[in-house]
Amino acid sequence: MTSTTQHRPPIAIVTALRATLPILFFLLIFLYLINSSKLLIYPPQITTNINCQHLNTSNHPKTGHDTELKHIAFCIAASSKLWNSRKEYIKLWWRPGDNRGAVWLDHEVKVNKTETETLPDIYISQDTSRFPYTNRQGHRSAIRISRIVSEALRLGLDDVRWFVMGDDDTVFVVENVVRVLNKYDHNQYYYIGSSSESHFQNIFFSYSMAYGGGGFAISYPLAKELAKMQDRCIKRYPGLYGSDDRMQACMAELNVPLTKEPGFHQNDVYGNLLGLLSGHPVTPLVSLHHFDVIDPIFPGMGRVDSVKHLLDSTKHDSASLIQQSICYDIKREWSVLVSWGFAVQIVRGIMSPRELEIPSRTFTNWYKVSDFRAYAINTRPVTRHPCQKPFVFYVNSTRYDESRRQIVGIYSVHRERHPSCRWKMGSPEKIHTIVVLKHQDPDRWLRAPRKDCCRVLPSRKEGVMYVWVGHCGETEIIEV
Repeated sequence: MTSTTQHRPPIAIVTALRATLPILFFLLIFLYLINSSKLLIYPPQITTNINCQHLNTSNHPKTGHDTELKHIAFCIAASSKLWNSRKEYIKLWWRPGDNRGAVWLDHEVKVNKTETETLPDIYISQDTSRFPYTNRQGHRSAIRISRIVSEALRLGLDDVRWFVMGDDDTVFVVENVVRVLNKYDHNQYYYIGSSSESHFQNIFFSYSMAYGGGGFAISYPLAKELAKMQDRCIKRYPGLYGSDDRMQACMAELNVPLTKEPGFHQNDVYGNLLGLLSGHPVTPLVSLHHFDVIDPIFPGMGRVDSVKHLLDSTKHDSASLIQQSICYDIKREWSVLVSWGFAVQIVRGIMSPRELEIPSRTFTNWYKVSDFRAYAINTRPVTRHPCQKPFVFYVNSTRYDESRRQIVGIYSVHRERHPSCRWKMGSPEKIHTIVVLKHQDPDRWLRAPRKDCCRVLPSRKEGVMYVWVGHCGETEIIEV
């Protein structure tokens, strides 16, 4: 007992330690909280760099080198029977010396020496008789066309990032093809295109399929993987109708979904494209198709000349082609709808932007069904009241004014009968010319998608309306 008692600490020391321990404990907690707050306010340098990299990474990562026209190989599917007429569409957009790619035919055709300078190289597709085809409504040329990308890959073209497929009656706006593809990393697997305007077509085929007439793009590494397995894939789908659904079937086996870009247009409609084009979504116009089926884009012109006239505006501002702007002539109570480089429409009365931006049904469905539910897009009646039948002004000419540094577009009225109207407001029939002013805007698609604003300007010339189109102001909205 004596020895044990001798080793105990004095009572005063024990008491002091007991009093100090809570203070030490709270002090440690305080120091820990201070240190933690510093970490929150001043994170380590490595963590900061990681966060910044994450925030700066877009949905479509870049590789550091922009895609240019020289990086794109166009693959055009053509028929020898239709070659003499369809080649005229190719000449409209093909740029010898700049564009790369080829036309793929089923049989040899005669080409004039002068035409060789205005057309792509021509190749004959390989024999496909070994592949089964059992669809009674289609044609086995679909198998040949579905293999064009793989055959183009085997040509061994240097520095190709994308293969862009289209028909011989597909017209591309090549500047916008580049703009759209430049959003994506060509080193990844991408299958880019769009659906049909026909709901029935998409049901019969697939909403996940890129329609070949509207065109689609396949990245180079995906084309390589496709070429390895495509022949085996084709044999598994003898009952499919066309080439584009065979392509989509192989993409499904490769686990690659369709990346939709609404600027690719199949145009599965009949009639007048005024409603579709003037109601174009806020995205670059990439392609148009089915010119032998639809009416000429501009009344009074042939189909080829009509397309050429539309493409003339791309010389001044390809990024803004057919982009929609909505404004109002408040004094005369008119609604004004501008589709730049294509047409301007004036409607009596004030219609809301929500209604005006919807394509009007100036066309009929691919299956000629008078049912608005047959479309895969929103549409509206051409007019809800006879007085609101639009007065249409089609582009006549477009030029660049060096002194004012702006584009000047002249739009002339399309004369047609209008129903009598008793509304107590001025009639647009007194207007014969609309002058649209705007600045070049090649970088518009590098910003967030937004329509241009437009304003009706004062005019001293009788029968002439002036309209300005351009960037919206900081607080500018369409409000009446």
